[in-house]
Amino acid sequence: MNIKTTTFIFSTLLLSAFLSSSCNAQEKGLKDVAQGKFLIGAAVNVNQVKGKDPKCIELLDKHFNSIVAENCMKSEEIHPQENVYNFTEADEFVNFGKKHNMTIIGHCLVWHSQLAKWFCVDKDGKNVSADVLKKRLKDHITTIVTRYKGQIKGWDVVNEAIESDGSWRNSKFYQILGEEFIPLAFQYAHEADPDAELYYNDYGMSDKGRRDSVVKLVKMLKDRGLRIDGVGMQCHVGLDYPEITEFQKSVDAFKAAGVKIMITEMDMSALPTINRGANVADKVEFEKKLNPYPNGLPEDVSAQWNNRMTEFFNLFFKNADVITRVTAWGVIDSDSWKNNWPMRGRVDYPLWFDRNYEPKPFVKDLINK
Repeated sequence: MNIKTTTFIFSTLLLSAFLSSSCNAQEKGLKDVAQGKFLIGAAVNVNQVKGKDPKCIELLDKHFNSIVAENCMKSEEIHPQENVYNFTEADEFVNFGKKHNMTIIGHCLVWHSQLAKWFCVDKDGKNVSADVLKKRLKDHITTIVTRYKGQIKGWDVVNEAIESDGSWRNSKFYQILGEEFIPLAFQYAHEADPDAELYYNDYGMSDKGRRDSVVKLVKMLKDRGLRIDGVGMQCHVGLDYPEITEFQKSVDAFKAAGVKIMITEMDMSALPTINRGANVADKVEFEKKLNPYPNGLPEDVSAQWNNRMTEFFNLFFKNADVITRVTAWGVIDSDSWKNNWPMRGRVDYPLWFDRNYEPKPFVKDLINK
């Protein structure tokens, strides 16, 4: 065998190894990158659960190993009337998760928003008594959690009960029961399924006031001997908020409080953060500013978005000893609630996969590292 032949064979082997390695890298998903560190989750909608978006299901199978219900387990959907439960879509969601070998998260048992209209009031629309609300709360939580006992890993028991300054949200639950509705909810959930993990979930968790009050809440529940396994840090973020350092401070605070952390409801708006003030008199100009990229992101904005998302994932991996799940609030950009909000026709790009079901650059970078 001469030198040229040997060189050719060696080069061919190297090329083959490179192509094989490259192919294997492309076959990996986000869940493989995070394996042994944390779960990769997504909120799924009814169309996906019913199989109406097969390309999204392919993405879920490849990249995700956990799902959470986007809407079908919220009060107005699952318990629309006092003595009427509608489990059809929730059952389909749970069955979908089992079929696709997903870790299933229940969302959410107690929330002031998307609350069935009857839940906290009497036939005249007046707030019910504390005793009546306790009974309704217990019946609601017990019925739902018991139905899915052993099938759902953990529940967002209470959602968004604290304001950014650390004060209690003045919901009807708080008006009638005070802060006591929270320990009651955790108690009822634990009694219904003693093996299920229980979480408190909120947005803006990098705000110092909310952070400090959530730490107090965790301590209060633990002091009462009640189960709380984790805190869900909703991650609805933008290009200019929050500061990564403040987010890290909250991770540190919750870790010190003795609970695990889930990054929940993650999406990052690619649009400018605009607050409409008195100086914005021209409605047309305002709406143009609010919806600057209806036909796609400019390259520089896309690069900024991907760089910032990489920063967040670097934080997640750095804190993988305490972060057990990272969940996107949707699968592809067109799924997101950020579209058409706060105005019809608004187009946003907040999720990890684009409208063509393609991974964003930061996802490719993570997979090919």
